[in-house]
Amino acid sequence: MILLDPDLDPDPALTSTSAKQTAASGLPTQKKNLRLPSARTLARFLSEAQSAVRLKGEVTVLLTTDVAIRKLNRQFCNKNKVTDVLSFPADGIGAEEIAGDLAISVPTALKQAIDQGHSLSTEVKILILHGLLHLAGHDHESDTGQMARRERLLRTQLRLPQGLIERTNVEPDPKGPTNVGCPIHSRSLRMGGKPRTQTRKRSLKP
Repeated sequence: MILLDPDLDPDPALTSTSAKQTAASGLPTQKKNLRLPSARTLARFLSEAQSAVRLKGEVTVLLTTDVAIRKLNRQFCNKNKVTDVLSFPADGIGAEEIAGDLAISVPTALKQAIDQGHSLSTEVKILILHGLLHLAGHDHESDTGQMARRERLLRTQLRLPQGLIERTNVEPDPKGPTNVGCPIHSRSLRMGGKPRTQTRKRSLKP
């Protein structure tokens, strides 16, 4: 399921300074490539990617703002900074039916799409795939390359360019790598669920 944050600009290519500059300096098609794909398009990809990852259960993807994802990152991961994707694996009652949730910052994804020279749609799909692998239990910060190899294989299968792990290794980010997910478990975002921990009781909704 794809959810759109009501505070999210429906056409970030029209308001982002970097996107405006990119579109103005190139062909008209570049502006189109920086637009957010439809929820239906992303839902189709989510289904395809989830099948490729072999992840069972419902996944909710929240497309949100830098402000909201920073709040989630601070609240649930103790990291007071903007990131591109956060993953929240499900646990407890109903976990067999719900795989977990992903939160993706569209403004950050847009900046990364411009830096990488591909469309916003492609970048969001890369983030979805990365997040799904974390929901499936992979962790590239603690393994010995298994997640990177799995992501590379799936990226080829899903017709996607360079993945986040390879990108981070090639171009170190002074603010740190892509968020690898939070050490909490949650109910579905569409249900307005609360983290299944002893200390954090607030809704995952931004």
